[in-house]
Amino acid sequence: MKIKNLLIILAIFLFVFACGKDDDNYNEEDQALIDDEALVEYLQTHYLNEEDGGIWTIDAGQTPLMEQVDVDYIDYNDISYKLYYLSENEGATISPSTVDSVYTTYVGMLLDSTVFDIGSSLRWFSLTGTIPGWGYGFSNFKGGNIVVNDDESFYFEDYGKGILFIPSGLAYGNNEQGSIPKNANLIFEMTLQDVNRADQDLDLVPSFEEDLNNNRSMVDDDTDGDGAPNFIDSDDDGDGVLTKYEDINRDGNPMNDDTDGDGIPNYLDADDTESIEDL
Repeated sequence: MKIKNLLIILAIFLFVFACGKDDDNYNEEDQALIDDEALVEYLQTHYLNEEDGGIWTIDAGQTPLMEQVDVDYIDYNDISYKLYYLSENEGATISPSTVDSVYTTYVGMLLDSTVFDIGSSLRWFSLTGTIPGWGYGFSNFKGGNIVVNDDESFYFEDYGKGILFIPSGLAYGNNEQGSIPKNANLIFEMTLQDVNRADQDLDLVPSFEEDLNNNRSMVDDDTDGDGAPNFIDSDDDGDGVLTKYEDINRDGNPMNDDTDGDGIPNYLDADDTESIEDL
């Protein structure tokens, strides 16, 4: 196994170990049900105030959030979750995958309205370095169209905007994180102004294209079974030829090269070992 991949896997293991559960009675599946009950109650008793854009407790028959949100059904670590999101504007361009980068502003809150983080200035975030709820939640929106001024400054219009209601299992779980307590469901008011497609292993295959089973998770796609998911594996089929060198027609896309015509692209087919270095 490549040293780079070993280091990545070790880093992931150490992170998971460090964030391990410190409560012997904690059960992720039970907590997911508890979280959903709490989120549903919150959505049924709160509304979006169109005047100030804030979330307020219903006191005069206002339309509850529950009637405005959509539900994203997510399987994560073999647990079923419901992530709720309210779309104020879908956006105009492309949606990010769970491993792309997003250009965003946000406000993070607890269900009791405590604000724990504010990102009022636009920043890029790689979704591989955020909570899973961001990766899945942002994928329901699209980026905006860039407008460049005469002085070369720019801004985005028609960008994604909404609110994510994230269960704790897709956030920090049974771990305290600063002012965020254990098992906290999180709310994020967010904008998605731009999306940057990632290619983590620089193999000419965009990382979102390496989700072969189309479940929006990249970590369970490992063609050669070497323990390194395809999106961080520069030799996806383990045939000794780097994926970027299996771009036989040299069009910058290894996904459309199939030398033996079996329907499997060379970079995923260990039987095809032809390389552009051989041509």
